[in-house]
Amino acid sequence: MRRREFITLFGSAVVPLPFAAHAQQPSMPVVGLLSPEWPNAVTADHLRAFREGLNDTGYVEGRNVMIEYRWAEGRNDRLPALAAELVRLPVNVIVCAGSTPATIAAKAASTPKRKF
Repeated sequence: MRRREFITLFGSAVVPLPFAAHAQQPSMPVVGLLSPEWPNAVTADHLRAFREGLNDTGYVEGRNVMIEYRWAEGRNDRLPALAAELVRLPVNVIVCAGSTPATIAAKAASTPKRKF
């Protein structure tokens, strides 16, 4: 009799686990956008085109993709810290808005450091 009670108790404890795992929603992908500029009319046009490109591939900001914006406000010296912040969030990908310094900062922040 005790064996049946144990099996019943154990069985009821295990059954809810798949339902709990199934109930979890996959996290929404996050794009980090790193720009050396201030947000302005030119960057607004680029952002509009970027969002349209995402929409064309089925991604809509706020619905099934999040975008984290980081603006260096014309100060390239801020790019490494902003890139590191995006990596810590973490984001799935970093998009650099037309700047070699932004690309270098994103690569440096996202490349694992070697330990010798």
